[in-house]
Amino acid sequence: MKHYDVIILGAGASGLMCAAQLREKSLLKVAIIDGNMKPALKLKASGGGKCNLTNVEVDASHFLGEETLVSNALKVFSKEALLHYFHNGGLRPVIRKERYYFCPKSSDEVISILIGKSQGCEMIMGHKIVSVNGTSPFIVTTDKAKFSASKVVVATGGASYKELGASDIGLKIAQEYGHTIVPFAPALVGLTLQPKEFWMKELSGISFPARICVGQKVLDEDLLFAHKGISGPVVLSASLYWHRGEIAINFCPNFDLTALKNEKKLLSTALPLPKRFIKAFLDAIALEDKPCNRLNPEEYEKLAKLQSYTMAPSGTFGLSKAEVCRGGVACDELQSQTLQSVKIEGLYFIGETVDVTGELGGYNFQWAFSSAVVCAMSIVKNNFK
Repeated sequence: MKHYDVIILGAGASGLMCAAQLREKSLLKVAIIDGNMKPALKLKASGGGKCNLTNVEVDASHFLGEETLVSNALKVFSKEALLHYFHNGGLRPVIRKERYYFCPKSSDEVISILIGKSQGCEMIMGHKIVSVNGTSPFIVTTDKAKFSASKVVVATGGASYKELGASDIGLKIAQEYGHTIVPFAPALVGLTLQPKEFWMKELSGISFPARICVGQKVLDEDLLFAHKGISGPVVLSASLYWHRGEIAINFCPNFDLTALKNEKKLLSTALPLPKRFIKAFLDAIALEDKPCNRLNPEEYEKLAKLQSYTMAPSGTFGLSKAEVCRGGVACDELQSQTLQSVKIEGLYFIGETVDVTGELGGYNFQWAFSSAVVCAMSIVKNNFK
């Protein structure tokens, strides 16, 4: 049985970054094990193949997860550190919509940098991870072989993108070692509709900026109407915070409705929204499409729903359509400064296997990379004590 100082389970964004950091800062014998034949398949597919690396504005408020743990990781490996790291590798990210950092050509640019910096780590691909047992050493069993390691880093990701080999094996490993886990659930995903909102299904393909309030969270971005329900960036981020109950949608957040009081145009013409949407909305709230200056106070009150439309989604589009998963290993059972298990020395959890999930816009890759750096630094520091 081959022995390693560190075995990293998962060759995704967090696993590759952890390996790259270990190679850069130590001479430890490191292996990466993954069930796919090629590394970073989810990273390759993300962002339409151009990988949204991070965001202009990065802090713990954009994440669902334990604030101290998230803040520490972002302090150790910040947005600026991430951009500098990839800049040194030759990547020049471009900013879209004044907030999202994307690869200029393709996500292969990020992958090649990470693989290049991981040179010297043994890549054991096409090995489906079955279990991890024991401590000092840990025994990693795959469907083809067994390996031993002094330390194990679980970077197996979430359960979305099943067609790319995703699974919940990371949570099963955590449970075997007595950890509390929050089961994976779809996040950054479209929301389905109750029957009274079925009028939205007729608007498939229409998109415009909107604001959604979920509890205390307020999110602004584009909303997209889809065959199944509502989607688009603002809905995907809202889905992270929605469990059940109502959300409030402002379909026209940057418009003063009182400006219509002296307007002679029809509502469907005067409002700065797609005419097809306005007509469907007016039908839904039982308001006639009439000249704005002919609206009575009661009708104006109805029209105000345009900026405070409450609805209770019936559910989500499901794991197969989710960008990421919410859930993972409970944050309070990981050391916030190292991401090592508080129960088992030498066992670490990083990336999407931890109960930390970011909003849409590069936050989940930022977390994957930041958590990986925290973990690698801890392993190197412990090794040279």
